[in-house]
Amino acid sequence: MPERKKVLLRLDPAVHDALARWAGQELRSTNAQIEFVLRRALDEAGRMPKDAGDVPRRGRPRKRRPDDEESGPDEQNPKEEGPSEDR
Repeated sequence: MPERKKVLLRLDPAVHDALARWAGQELRSTNAQIEFVLRRALDEAGRMPKDAGDVPRRGRPRKRRPDDEESGPDEQNPKEEGPSEDR
């Protein structure tokens, strides 16, 4: 993954405080919230570059069980499909 760009951003203190509160409610850092909002705005405007990478996942990796290795990312938490005959 290419190195991420670093930018200096000057914000009105009230705007920064509002972003920081919003980020806290969404369990993100203020920096991650700014990127989230910018990406959403680019996507909604149809201006998201096709070569833009995904947002890097941060934090502790999820614990993996031995049976998770066989399933894909969408299959790690299968939903029940109705009552089981065993019950």
